[in-house]
Amino acid sequence: MSPTYCGLVHYPVLDRSGDEVTTSVTNLDVHDIARSSRTYGLCGYFVVNPIDAQHPVVEKIIEHWSTGAGVKRFPERTEAIGLVRVARSIEQAIADIRHREGTSPRLVGTSARNGVDRISYAEERARLRAETRPTLLLFGTGHGLSPRVLQACDAVLAPIEGPTEFNHLSVRAAVAITLDRLFGTKERSNNPI
Repeated sequence: MSPTYCGLVHYPVLDRSGDEVTTSVTNLDVHDIARSSRTYGLCGYFVVNPIDAQHPVVEKIIEHWSTGAGVKRFPERTEAIGLVRVARSIEQAIADIRHREGTSPRLVGTSARNGVDRISYAEERARLRAETRPTLLLFGTGHGLSPRVLQACDAVLAPIEGPTEFNHLSVRAAVAITLDRLFGTKERSNNPI
């Protein structure tokens, strides 16, 4: 199985108008995605944000759950928050993984938009089982990853879709669903993915 990491990308992502922007870090994204990452056995979780003023926000969240008041109430969350790393860029996250694993990761993007190049979760699950290189799953904040990030990926997963036209999941929900589809152990008899 490929050692797998995830990255929550705050830049470059799109705003509502389709312009590239940088979004802000939120407590819930850091905390909840760390818990999902630990639950599904990921090797690390990168919060990718180029703004120096945002890094202490992430560090304060890590401190709260690893040595602060949070550890007293929920000691098991220390294990999850230990996966969190701050990176100024996707390239820095790639370099960190290369340093840890000895080789650069495959990049797998996610998007709520359809495209001709999208792959199914079943295809990616099979690749993760066969692949020896590490994999970095990229999730975008705001209105999703910039097209230039998606173009740089080795693969882009098909969007998560429900039975309605509404398709605007929180990134925390999208990460949890994606990780369950790729790493979940329960059989899904009616699941077409």
